[in-house]
Amino acid sequence: MIVTLTPNPSVDRTVTLDGPLVRGAVQRVASVTSVAAGKGVNISRAAVAAEIPTVAVLPAADDDPFVHELLSAGIDARPVPPAGDVRVNLAITEPDGTTTKLNSPGATVTAPVLDAMAKTMLARAETASWVVLAGSLPPGAPVGWYADLVTALRETPAKVAVDTSDTPLAALVAALPAAAPDLMKPNGEELASFTGADAEELESDPRAAARAATYLVDRGVSTVLATLGGAGAVLVTAEEAWYAPSPPIDVVSTVGAGDSSLFGYLLGEVRGLAPAERLALGVAYGSAAAGLPGTTIPNPSQTRPDLVRVSPLNPTPEKS
Repeated sequence: MIVTLTPNPSVDRTVTLDGPLVRGAVQRVASVTSVAAGKGVNISRAAVAAEIPTVAVLPAADDDPFVHELLSAGIDARPVPPAGDVRVNLAITEPDGTTTKLNSPGATVTAPVLDAMAKTMLARAETASWVVLAGSLPPGAPVGWYADLVTALRETPAKVAVDTSDTPLAALVAALPAAAPDLMKPNGEELASFTGADAEELESDPRAAARAATYLVDRGVSTVLATLGGAGAVLVTAEEAWYAPSPPIDVVSTVGAGDSSLFGYLLGEVRGLAPAERLALGVAYGSAAAGLPGTTIPNPSQTRPDLVRVSPLNPTPEKS
């Protein structure tokens, strides 16, 4: 079972334009979609589609339409009493796939809400194969909250994956190796934020990305899945590293692509696939998501891991 935590969930509203975005102009909208989302929620959606048992933990009222939407989608949602309403994020998508995201901060969280989420996660971790801590932290949460929760989760049988950014990511990295999860999924910009490397170089050079990822592996993280946007992804462990470019696709929306990549890797791990095959499945899921509108999470029939080519890398360790 995969248990996900989304401490700052969102209603993802996607506005699709029929032409390029022009600042200051009045433009026609081709379509508007809205979906209950957030990084952990997206991973649970993918798990349901792949028939993998999942539980989604998030702060929301039991009778919130957000929760009802998840339950209707077959997701075992376990809401904890929230600090306020679920936030709304806006994505503006242009015809060439360029996506502009406007993310609201969310309600200011209180200590009882954080404690309830942590208690629920620790209890669920006792019977889970993976727990995933995903997304931003809401206002009011200590920046080291993920790091503290990972440290506590390491005492449970579950493996721990983390996908976050900005100050929560910096705090987690600073707390390594004591707070080292089994898996981290940074993108190029996030790798650059704590290694001092150039983000554009990491996105375009898989060997440079693999070298940067060794910074985390050397500090106790078992596996790093670094997504590189349209360039694909690298997978790095203490023993080896691999690179897989994305297969050619027509990009529609990049929202949710990173979450889908993370789920693809987890699905491969749950199925007992070799690391290179897990990477191929992760890239296939991320590419499939980028070819779908809005925050649409792909199902297995929409992924083509057979089109993904994986090659080994031998990165030089990043200097401390």
